[in-house]
Amino acid sequence: MFNQRKSRSVAAILAFSGTLTISGLHKFYLGQPLWGLLYVLLSWTPIPKVASAIEGVWFLAQDEEAFDRNFNLGFAAIKKSHSASNQVAAIAQALRELESLRQDGLLSEYEFEQKRRQLLE
Repeated sequence: MFNQRKSRSVAAILAFSGTLTISGLHKFYLGQPLWGLLYVLLSWTPIPKVASAIEGVWFLAQDEEAFDRNFNLGFAAIKKSHSASNQVAAIAQALRELESLRQDGLLSEYEFEQKRRQLLE
């Protein structure tokens, strides 16, 4: 469970279920066992139930990218590297198309250089 991608909706459901049953299950799910244990130990007070409700709302308020940054560190880095490689591939393709237009005589050398600099910035 620790090496798998954590779901934002599952974490929210577990957090909200902590307001009715045992608080802290979402902490165990998210790989924070010490916090989960603290919630269980304090379950005779209303503190973990309120904290669970607040965290459930917080999980739902985050977008997937923010949740991944907070709880799926490895998966966020993989997603970021894929988006960076996609961006590089798109720029390379645009440069090839510009070069083709220049070779066909549809762009002057000056226009080509301006567009190339825009793409590389």
